[in-house]
Amino acid sequence: MNQSKHVYWKPGTRAWATVARRAGWVAAALAILPLSSYAQTDYPSRPLHLVVPYQVGGQVDTIARSVAEGLGKRLGQPVLVENKPGASGIIATNYVAKSVPDGYTLLLTLASPITANLVLYKKLPYDPRTELRPISDIAKGTGVIVINSSLPVRNIDELIAYARKEPGAIRMGSWGPGSTPHIIQHYMNKTYGIDILNVPYKGELPIMTALLGGQIDVALASVFTLKQPLATGKIRALAVLGSKRIGSLPDVPSMAESGYDDEAYRAVTPTTLLAPAQTPAKIVERLGREISATVQSPEVRDRLLAMELEPIGNLPHEAEAEYQTYLPILLKLNADTGVTLD
Repeated sequence: MNQSKHVYWKPGTRAWATVARRAGWVAAALAILPLSSYAQTDYPSRPLHLVVPYQVGGQVDTIARSVAEGLGKRLGQPVLVENKPGASGIIATNYVAKSVPDGYTLLLTLASPITANLVLYKKLPYDPRTELRPISDIAKGTGVIVINSSLPVRNIDELIAYARKEPGAIRMGSWGPGSTPHIIQHYMNKTYGIDILNVPYKGELPIMTALLGGQIDVALASVFTLKQPLATGKIRALAVLGSKRIGSLPDVPSMAESGYDDEAYRAVTPTTLLAPAQTPAKIVERLGREISATVQSPEVRDRLLAMELEPIGNLPHEAEAEYQTYLPILLKLNADTGVTLD
């Protein structure tokens, strides 16, 4: 009896073929595991790359480096910040959207590359709605409308009145079509029948240089960028976007206080961390928990507060809900400008 069993399992028999075939299936399944289950179990096993669509030294870059340090400590792996500026954020955003969805390549960005670009470009190489997924909103800040002090105005009413009196004489800096300054400049022109000119730059720092030098008259900038320029006395703050004042500029009224509570002045969006859309849910949830804890840590929270930012650090489902809320608002504001770039 035992002898017949040994013969039954010999190579070439029908039973042997069945076992070999099933073993092949198991081997194929195991070959796939390093890309899914194993990757999730061992994650992270090497450094992460945090891609920023803006220049070194700006607000988003500073946020990225603050968060990267804390997140790296929690994950036990370095988080390396890579700056890929240019093309209205397309270069960096497309790079991450097309990256391997394994949780090792992430994007930290303002709203424009994942909102305005959908309107500005008919042939955008990525679709943020389907190729990226939010992990967490890191922080939310507001902008301040400032002018070169040589401009004879002291509030928003006077700015609009001067623009009516001198059509085409006021130049406002922005960091390109679809950016918040560009939307506000266009909205003001359309709403109040004025003609403020848009002058594009590659970021906040060049805008501040131009404003201080008198090449432009008006700008919208973060408090982080404005701290030193305001101290020179060469520029003056007129109003803060949104409905409330900010601690470091207690004498500067909000746009709502100034009588301008339009939606265009209330669309304050977060700086968001995203991953390629097909990144495994377990990795996204892990990153969401770790980044939330990082943002709420005293060290990182204090850094964000010092930049006049509101720390958020929400979880992936909350960040996704926030995105779905402000996306249609910004798409409409951008569409109303009538600007396209291809």
